[in-house]
Formats: sequence, structure tokens, C-alpha cells
Amino acid sequence: MNLWLPAASANAPEVDHLIWSLLGISIAVLALVFGLMLLYMFKYRAGSKIERGALAKKSWRLESAWTAATLLAFFGLFVWGADLYIRLFQPPPEALRVYVIGKQWMWKIEHIGGEREINALHVPINMPIELVMTSEDVIHDFSIPAFRVKHDVLPGRYETLWFEAKTPGSYHLFCTQFCGIDHAHMTGEVVAMTQPNFERWLQQNDLGDTMAATGAKLYMHYGCSGCHGGNGAAADSAAAVPGATRAPRLSNLFGADVPLAGGSTMRVDDQYLRDAILNPAERRVAGYQPIMPSFAGLMSEEDLINVIAYIKSLGPGPAI
Repeated sequence: MNLWLPAASANAPEVDHLIWSLLGISIAVLALVFGLMLLYMFKYRAGSKIERGALAKKSWRLESAWTAATLLAFFGLFVWGADLYIRLFQPPPEALRVYVIGKQWMWKIEHIGGEREINALHVPINMPIELVMTSEDVIHDFSIPAFRVKHDVLPGRYETLWFEAKTPGSYHLFCTQFCGIDHAHMTGEVVAMTQPNFERWLQQNDLGDTMAATGAKLYMHYGCSGCHGGNGAAADSAAAVPGATRAPRLSNLFGADVPLAGGSTMRVDDQYLRDAILNPAERRVAGYQPIMPSFAGLMSEEDLINVIAYIKSLGPGPAI
């Protein structure tokens, strides 16, 4: 435990308080148990003339009291920890979204505006940052000790994590899950900046295309427009009739509840779109034939997040 580790995020002090509370209560319980053991070793040692009769009758109230107090203390820590855990994994609606891809042995970062980084993450202070993370190969773990955040990064899934940096500076970024021979070198830095400095950094690293604009080009490159239409509308004018088109429309799709073949319904989010692109047969919309090819192994994780960003830019709306 590094007692001098800075607490540079909004939630870091509470995480520290929870850890210190757990440590303090654990030490108190150990002191009570071992203290009583030592006391009784000497008090009731062989040869002691102290009266030993009816010990259970004399001490049951005391034993019940410390058992109940210990139970309540640890249950309180559990409730506190569970509440903090839920809050740490539920980003505020206004959070700035950043995409993170783990790959042996580097972190690839992409901002909504199209700015990209390797083993570095620049963020503004006093603004919640939501990380959407996935892995291209094996399990990694994204950890920023100064912000008291860490989370597994899994292949085939989008994991989310959020923080709000409070103090400008440069902080260590680690992979804390053994991921291969160069695991120790999978490090980086998180640079927390004031808002004006962050805006200047964005301007200096502007590539011209946002993630959605890059995704639109990839959407055409991979031939998605042949069935779904160039602007997300179904390629057939009879789009309102399920089964009359080759593929469902994508405009006004994100956030909608769509009926699937088999009778279930799913909310369209990032994970749904990813699965629908890589494993279309498992996410087939009711009323459409299973003719979409799988793009697994053809579309990289970077291309996926950009294509999904383009689909999301077509607007939220009602179900198909």
C-alpha cells in the first residue's frame, strides 16, 4: 500500500475512506479476539485461584454484544462498498466518452472528435470521463491508481468505467492483468489538464474527421450501404414493411427497443451493434432473412467503434 499515492479524482477520497474503515475495523476485531485470548491465557492459567464456575452464564451478554456489533460494522461496510461500486460504474449522462482498446502490449485511445493516442490519455479536469473499453486479444486490466479506478478489459465485450480528474498533472496508467511476456511494459500516462489547455490539445491533434465521419467512410468501404442504405435508411423504399427490404434501416435506431427473431426484445446499445456486426445471426431483427455476412476477422476493433459511432450519429429514435 502506497500511503503517499495522490488522490486525484472525485471518488478517490471516498475509496480511501472505505479502505481505511475496513482496515480499522479489521484491526479492532483482531485486537479484540487476540487480546481476549491473551487475557484468558494469563487469567485462567494453571494454578490460578480465580473462580471459574458458570462462565457461559456470566459472559453471554458480552459475547452477544460484540458479535452483533461486529456483524453490523461489516454489514455497514458492505452496503457502503456496494453503493460506491454502483456509482463508479454508472457514468453521469454528461460524461465525455473516450474509447480504449487494449492490445498486446499497448493502450490505443480514440476521442469522439477523432483524436488518437497510444499509451496516453489526455482529459480535462472537473469533467466526468466515461471510458468504453475492449480488447483485441487477451484479458487486460485498465488501472489508474491515483484515480482509484481499475477494470478488466475483455475481448468481445464493451466494459465501461468513469472518473472525474480533480488535480492537473500526469498520472501512471497500468495494465494490472498479466497478459504476456511484455506485460510489464504495457504502461502509459493520463494527463489531466485545465479546460483551456485541453481545448488547445484537441486543436493541435485534430485529424479533420470525427469518429462518426471516419465511420461513414468505413460504412461505405465495407459495403454496408448496399443493404442498409447510404444514410442508414433501408435500401428499399418499402422500408416500413418488415420483410419487404433486405435489411432493417439504421437511422433512428440507437437506443430503440427492437424485436428479434425468436420473440425477444433488445435495447440497441454499443454492445448490441457490435454483436450484430460480428455475429448477425444471433441478433437478427424479426421479419428479416439471415443474409447478412459476419464481419468477424474482417473488421478491426478500431473500425468497429467508428462504424458504431456513425450509426449512433444517425439519431436515436423509435424501434424498427
